[in-house]
Amino acid sequence: MNIANDLLQDKKILLAVTGSIAAYKSLELVRLFVKAGAEVRVVMSESAKKFVAPLTFETLTSKKVLDDTNEDWSTDFNHIKITQWADLMVIAPATANTVAKLANAIADNILLQCALAYSGMKILAPSANTNMLQNPITQANFKMLGIANYTILDTQVKELACKTTGDGAMAEPLDIFYQSARELLKDEFWVDRRVIVTGGGTIEKIDEVRYLSNFSSGKMASALATALYLKGADVNLITTRFDTDLPTNMHKIDVESSQEMLEYLTDSIRIAKKPKLSKPTLMRDEHIHLIEKRPYLFMAAAVSDYVPKFTQEGKLKKEILGDEWSLSLKKNIDILSSIDKDGITVIGFKAEMNALSAIDNAGKMLQAKNLDAVCLNILENSSSFGSDSNAIEFITKEQVTSIAKNDKLNVSFEILNNAKELQEY
Repeated sequence: MNIANDLLQDKKILLAVTGSIAAYKSLELVRLFVKAGAEVRVVMSESAKKFVAPLTFETLTSKKVLDDTNEDWSTDFNHIKITQWADLMVIAPATANTVAKLANAIADNILLQCALAYSGMKILAPSANTNMLQNPITQANFKMLGIANYTILDTQVKELACKTTGDGAMAEPLDIFYQSARELLKDEFWVDRRVIVTGGGTIEKIDEVRYLSNFSSGKMASALATALYLKGADVNLITTRFDTDLPTNMHKIDVESSQEMLEYLTDSIRIAKKPKLSKPTLMRDEHIHLIEKRPYLFMAAAVSDYVPKFTQEGKLKKEILGDEWSLSLKKNIDILSSIDKDGITVIGFKAEMNALSAIDNAGKMLQAKNLDAVCLNILENSSSFGSDSNAIEFITKEQVTSIAKNDKLNVSFEILNNAKELQEY
């Protein structure tokens, strides 16, 4: 997915880099932040400078790197003022040594002093040898940080710098980026709200190698799910086609047929209606309460209107079928009409190619299927499928709101702004 260059506009990020071989990956993380419009400043430990020269970060950020040798109290170039400047602090990579010191409030270098002085949420991406990572003391340190304003990202299993394969590699820069953006862009309305998004054109088998489908790419659903994730929602994306760069910790279900989509959707709606249990965020906050936010469903999937009446086992042979062959079809199940909408806000999607009748047809869909809103996409031609941009008419029983053509992620944010108005909480 293309990251909009204004996604993190005016956001200020302090990136802390410790002495791990994974420090080179932090260069890509800086590039992603800067590309998204964020202002980035870097603080490095002395050991980190052995892996990546400060000049490299300064070239990417156009800002001087703060380290133990250059703290300046006549400007904001010190561990107090720079943390007051930042909207978010990201520590990537974080060594086992740094994790241990953070958990015990040790501040014997400039990076640790910044972390101790920064009172907001901090994103921490560990990087360590498997044994160091799984050491019981390291695990206890993670638990301590988890209740002290740190979001700790999962490490990866892959070949490590020590030439062994195991758990301990730092999370990918794109996943650190998404988690950071989620922290910066979260919206209390969407935070912890369960939301289901369906997408892609359903795949209806004719035989084991052939199927009926349509041109829907699933990009709009992927963009919508990403926007919801960034706003803090608990997202479940059910689709036949995924964008390749979705957050890895987003819940995704890969389906094919409309019947399979209906089964997973029905189960997801049932789960979504159950209240969530909150988790304590601070050591002194030991209370757990129920989060009872009304769930949402964005039905962006292009479900086949007709499906093969019979599915052939194996592969159909033209030698047997002859010169002509008729494929028998039957009307497909209408998923939007058949699901239980009680207790859930449902927004349908409709694609039309006739601009003159599009609004009227969307209005009929709104009424006939008992929806809260319809997102209408008026297509210019078949090549409009799979594009990276879109324009939407957001239609409710009361009004029609036009969302101007833009990249699909920004269009998704506008859809969410309109969807918020459908419920008070």
